[in-house]
Amino acid sequence: MRVVPYICIACLTVVIACGDGSSNEEISTDLVSNPLSASGSESSSQKAVISFERTEYDFGKIIQGEKIAYSYTFSNDGDAPLIVSSVGASCGCTVPKWSRNPIGGGETGEIEVVFDSDGKKGVQAKDITVITNAVPNTMVLRLSGEVVVP
Repeated sequence: MRVVPYICIACLTVVIACGDGSSNEEISTDLVSNPLSASGSESSSQKAVISFERTEYDFGKIIQGEKIAYSYTFSNDGDAPLIVSSVGASCGCTVPKWSRNPIGGGETGEIEVVFDSDGKKGVQAKDITVITNAVPNTMVLRLSGEVVVP
């Protein structure tokens, strides 16, 4: 029984499937620094601090099929560049958009969220999870309201 060709094919498949992992949309890690080490002690005096004007938005009552857009405004109250690395919604009906550029100390940014009520009815509450290089690195925003069927 010839096992060697099958092993070679398996190895080649793994190498091709893994690829080199490069992407043109990657954020440089030169600006990302978490000021807390695993031991909990601060490793740097500079840190990013994210502060939202509002973390919850109630859009009230809307008719099924309408789209609601809302922008959560935030600021970097720290002295290191703030990088919003990921924003994810709890449902595919809620789509977030944000700038991938670093937000300098004292600057502001926005996370726009669009909720599509098509196929939804009743009370809705959608969580938007924001991951940054600030401490703490995870914030949860909430979009809620009621969808009325005509």
